[in-house]
Amino acid sequence: TAWSQIVADRLGIPFEDIEVLHGDTQTSPRGLDTYGSRSLAVGGIAVVKAAEKVVAKARPIAAHLMECAEDDLDFTDGQFRVKGTEKSVGLTDIALAVFAAHDLPDGIEPNLDSEATYDPDNFSFPHGTHLCAIEVDTETGHARIRKYVCVDDIGHVVNPLIVEGQVHGGLAQGIAQALYEEAVHDESGTLLSGSFAEYLLPTAVDLPSFTTDRTDTPAPGNPLGVKGVGEAGTIASTPAVVNAVLDAVRQFGVRDITMPCTPMRVWHAIRSARSDGTSTQGGTQ
Repeated sequence: TAWSQIVADRLGIPFEDIEVLHGDTQTSPRGLDTYGSRSLAVGGIAVVKAAEKVVAKARPIAAHLMECAEDDLDFTDGQFRVKGTEKSVGLTDIALAVFAAHDLPDGIEPNLDSEATYDPDNFSFPHGTHLCAIEVDTETGHARIRKYVCVDDIGHVVNPLIVEGQVHGGLAQGIAQALYEEAVHDESGTLLSGSFAEYLLPTAVDLPSFTTDRTDTPAPGNPLGVKGVGEAGTIASTPAVVNAVLDAVRQFGVRDITMPCTPMRVWHAIRSARSDGTSTQGGTQ
């Protein structure tokens, strides 16, 4: 969707007329996997550069069709316009002229197809702050998230709805890692949590409503000023949640709990600290 938005914006083509082909080496022979939150910060820039090549290839044809010099043309909103006049020709009309190949400048290949490969000079550096308030029942070890607030800076945003969904999904995954999910093996290495009957995944009932916001500091290393967002929620939420649990039971002398902070582990940590005589306080924190 974001790639289609970029093409629509750069070429002035209706969004619904754009088709994205991916996941097949016959259509995309170069490239690696989708990782490092780089679909937009790397793949999106390749889309930008390919679109720029399409405009560059169309410019001499537009000049020929309107009988003007290339330098006299401006390209905006999918239209080549002759400066200071009302004369214009659309990119779709140029594509039709190229397809027919009946009236083209000498030496011009009848083709607007373009491709681009982009390798960034530097990484993008998204950043943010995540705050988690947790209530721990010290008699059972159960940890409940009371409130979760986060503000992320991922540069310019192409699609706010996608960004919000990425952040929410990342938060759910990071919180699950901190409190619920665990691959358990016995002494012989046999996996004991091989199904969802033993491997705990949180549902919407187990998660709070998130309070999210953004700041916008453009990334200097790419023309869109975008940064990665796919892993923002997972990177920040896991330590935020574990630190919140530890802060809640620190008064008992607990200094560490192995993730995930399940009720049993939290309860054992409190009981061990109490048995050491560190503290005798009780209650809910």
